[in-house]
Amino acid sequence: MKAKVAVIGGGLAGLATATCLADSGCEVDVYESRGFLGGRATSWPVSGAPNAGLQPESPDESELVDNCQHVLLRCCNNLLDFYGRIGVADRIKYHSQFIFIEPGGRMSTMRRGCLPAPAHFAESFLGLSFLTFHEKIAVSRAMGCIPSEWRSRTDLDRITMLDWLQEKQQPQAAIDRFWYPILVSAVNEKLDTMAAAHGLQVFWLGMLSQSDSYQMGLPSVPLRELYSEQGLGPNIQIHYRSPITGISLLNGHVSGLESNDRLIEADYYVSALPFERVQALLPALPIQWKVFEHSPITGIHIWFDRPVTNLPHAALLDRTIQWMFNKRGGRYLQLVVSASRCLTEMSKQEIVKLAVRELSEFLPAVRLASVEKAHVIKEVRATFSAKPCLAAFRPDADTIFPNFFLAGDWTRTGWPATMEGAVRSGYLAAEAVTRAAWSPRNFLIPDIG
Repeated sequence: MKAKVAVIGGGLAGLATATCLADSGCEVDVYESRGFLGGRATSWPVSGAPNAGLQPESPDESELVDNCQHVLLRCCNNLLDFYGRIGVADRIKYHSQFIFIEPGGRMSTMRRGCLPAPAHFAESFLGLSFLTFHEKIAVSRAMGCIPSEWRSRTDLDRITMLDWLQEKQQPQAAIDRFWYPILVSAVNEKLDTMAAAHGLQVFWLGMLSQSDSYQMGLPSVPLRELYSEQGLGPNIQIHYRSPITGISLLNGHVSGLESNDRLIEADYYVSALPFERVQALLPALPIQWKVFEHSPITGIHIWFDRPVTNLPHAALLDRTIQWMFNKRGGRYLQLVVSASRCLTEMSKQEIVKLAVRELSEFLPAVRLASVEKAHVIKEVRATFSAKPCLAAFRPDADTIFPNFFLAGDWTRTGWPATMEGAVRSGYLAAEAVTRAAWSPRNFLIPDIG
């Protein structure tokens, strides 16, 4: 298919669109407002400025840190396909166990056993110390409902995940200690706000459908190093520091993009921008913009003067900090708080103080260590809020303009705001472009299970 395509945005959605279209023979230009790729799944250099009232490090100690730890599961078919397309699949390291730590330091581990799916967690689940026997029975009963209800219930997008859990008579401790840490980190929304459809989707695809679908993949390099022009292929041209400031229309078509006082023309155009930026550029699109809201994520990076743990990662129960990731020898930890509205008004110094205090409850070695430096990244507009009744308003890739298409995790992907959702949107947008060019191609890989 010979066509010239302009893609707005160099995040995962835009890059996924570009790689598929380039593989189809298109000439693709990607316009990125910043000087690097990755969008909200990227890395930032940390150097110089004190971040928590500490002494600044010297310039030669600067390093790339991810805005927050991004995690994938083996059920993320399209994201894994995209990593294969750009040649970085070998930079993902998989972990086969979930570690939970209670205040006081007691640990529990959940991993696959000898039974087939969906019972592959049975042995380790029964050994979890943070749930009582009664709570385990209740959770098991609810988990048993997921395979059939995920396929058959029609109201899951109209109720919250908390509604569903209460319907299944889940004890509050089971909600707080089991369902909450898994789902809030996966969907980036609180249980009383996220649609039950997304909660059941996470557990069915990621935990139950296959015995290895739960395996957690973590990039072994900073996120920004996953994306390079060489890996994207020769038919893609990246234009850095090229924000799109206007979209021109003519006779019901998009006729060009405005960037840096120049007009960009192409046969087809794909926007891979967040919803609030699309609204500003093209308010004529018939989208109910007011129904879309943001949910924040806060990443907290702390460097200690000594190792404080040898665990690779862990869910931290009953506190503000939800997950801990060991980034370098137990001295550099990255902490994540999803749906972090409680932190948005706090100063970075207050957040670091809170994080160190809570960490000391889980990792005793923290009490003997000193903080060498710390950094906080608040992503106030990290994702869209996956609330009930939103699915009907998420737009398809096709728009009222025959040569203009939408990508982005907020579009109708069937997934919440995840890296998998972003890539799915890019593949769907690429399919829409090929249909418009009378050379249809299929790129989207169906979900497992």
